[in-house]
Amino acid sequence: MPANPVVMADAIRVLSMEAVHKARSGHQGMPMGMADVATVLWTRFLKYDASKPDWADRDRFVLSAGHGSMLLYSLLHLTGFKAVTRQQLEDFRQWGSNTPGHPEYGHTPGVECTTGPLGQGLATAVGMAMAERSLAARYGSDLVDHRTWVIAGDGCLMEGVSHEAISIAGRLKLNRLTVLFDDNNVTIDGVATIAETGDQLARFKAAGWAVKAVDGHNHGQIAAAMRWAVKQDRPTLIACKTRISKGAGPKEADPHSHGYTLFDEEIAVARQAMGWTAEPFTVPEDIEKAWRAAGRKGARHRKAWEARVKADPKGADLTRAMKGDLPKNAFDALDAYVAKIAENPTANATRTQSGAALAELTPAIPEMIGGSADLTGSNNTFVKGMLPFDLPDYAGRYVHYGVREFGMAAAMNGMALHGGVIPYSGTFLVFSDYSRPAIRLGALMGIRVIHVMTHDSIGLGEDGPTHQPVEHVASLRAMPGLLVFRPADAIEAAECWKAALQERAMPSVMCLSRQKTGVARHSGGDLSAKGAYEVSPAKGEAQVTLFASGSEVAIALSAQLLLQADGIDTRVVSTPCWELFDRQTPAAQAAVIGKASVRVAVEAGVRMGWEKFIGQDGVFVGMSSFGASAPYERLYKEFGITPEAVAAAARKALK
Repeated sequence: MPANPVVMADAIRVLSMEAVHKARSGHQGMPMGMADVATVLWTRFLKYDASKPDWADRDRFVLSAGHGSMLLYSLLHLTGFKAVTRQQLEDFRQWGSNTPGHPEYGHTPGVECTTGPLGQGLATAVGMAMAERSLAARYGSDLVDHRTWVIAGDGCLMEGVSHEAISIAGRLKLNRLTVLFDDNNVTIDGVATIAETGDQLARFKAAGWAVKAVDGHNHGQIAAAMRWAVKQDRPTLIACKTRISKGAGPKEADPHSHGYTLFDEEIAVARQAMGWTAEPFTVPEDIEKAWRAAGRKGARHRKAWEARVKADPKGADLTRAMKGDLPKNAFDALDAYVAKIAENPTANATRTQSGAALAELTPAIPEMIGGSADLTGSNNTFVKGMLPFDLPDYAGRYVHYGVREFGMAAAMNGMALHGGVIPYSGTFLVFSDYSRPAIRLGALMGIRVIHVMTHDSIGLGEDGPTHQPVEHVASLRAMPGLLVFRPADAIEAAECWKAALQERAMPSVMCLSRQKTGVARHSGGDLSAKGAYEVSPAKGEAQVTLFASGSEVAIALSAQLLLQADGIDTRVVSTPCWELFDRQTPAAQAAVIGKASVRVAVEAGVRMGWEKFIGQDGVFVGMSSFGASAPYERLYKEFGITPEAVAAAARKALK
């Protein structure tokens, strides 16, 4: 006799409350409340194979409400994912376990996305759905045909990024995306309505979604809604009316049970209410068999797909792209371009030089998908010949994200997590404040996403201090797991793009100037991959070393000429990427820093971090305040970031 699906859901409830109880930490409320919805999804609709967590054509499941991680860990354990054993459930939230407090991508097989910061999972899932559509257009539906499912709660839908995400998805009609809304009217402070008056179904419908409401504990209604969802021509929201901590006896539907850890007597009452008599962390054999069967049933679909991939002429390329390997000869055109411009280098804005590098790269790397947050002409992220990513076939490679920096960055994370796509997109560097939470999550997950951030300093000029980033480069450099590039000229811009694309396990930020910069380099050699290097040696033994990045390298080179004219031997070091410099050997780093008695750094931003090159006693020429509105030449003069000021600072330090 088949196992009762309600009892199968109870297995999730019991495992969740027991793990949280043993850890004395966590959130059993949401897993218990959404156990019925998850059971219907994972046993009847989700396409996956527990024996092959990374199967490329699997459905993606994103637990946006990541605090309810025990829901996901219970599902992974019950369906037979080898990484999540009974012992792992008992070690929930403990050092070294595969079951951390919030789901972590790359840490636990079966976890598609790191979640916890509410709303980001939903926004990331939009990117996954975009990647699926892009790859289906490129490789065909025989090889790419899957869905993205999301569980989100009241908190996720309160976060502003959810508005950005659902607008993008609705505009693009991403019909392979379904959000299962845990509609329990609960937040940490109490019922959600103490802070929320909105109608979520009306909001999603207004954004272009198809919507439906069901009883989240009625398996028949849930299944009918999921059957309806997969037939729609647009993204779908299923609002599942649930009771938090369902099955927990007196604590069921308690608005304070979001993070409430049940006591021994409350666990006993809950078990009695569910008729659960098995030992802790033990699932009765018939229930376990039913769950394991659900975890195995996708194997036949996977094997059939593998056969299609093997037989299809495009199959090998899909496999390559999903692995993250770049095409052969990916950089041939870029290298030829660098060799050409080295013969006759010209001054230009690095945003323009970045665009020129992209013109060589995007034809050679078809998985690159670009975009901008409504600043295409300013960011230079569009390459001539690109078509918009849009209906009817999603074959285009340029995304118009609108003024949605956070949603854009999170969607790019989703594209990279999905695989087969290398996303890049642009905004102004000062607006990295809007996208920073998604940049941070991308760094935490270790995924290849490239954020193009133009207008990188006071050099943008007349728009004034609201648009002039002075602390942003330093704050991004402070983030672990992120490559921050600030190229000085055309050659460095090309080299930085190459380094970013070669880095498979870290996101990158390209900090690019609006104003024209001088020429720093006259030859190739991939020197930017070193992170920092001597761009101009001293004539003799150096007394002064000038360090600079980006547009200020030209200023340092001019200051070098002034100092050399005074008989002061000076060298210049360009520092396009500090994180790559940190990877060099101590000996290589010491050689770049050199032995000059005076070290001066120049950058049109704050000093923070420059001690790595100049030490605590070094001289810094840069910003210690916000900027102002004026032509950039006047700003550099007024704030003392000029060759003359740099030379004067070096002379003073020599005395």
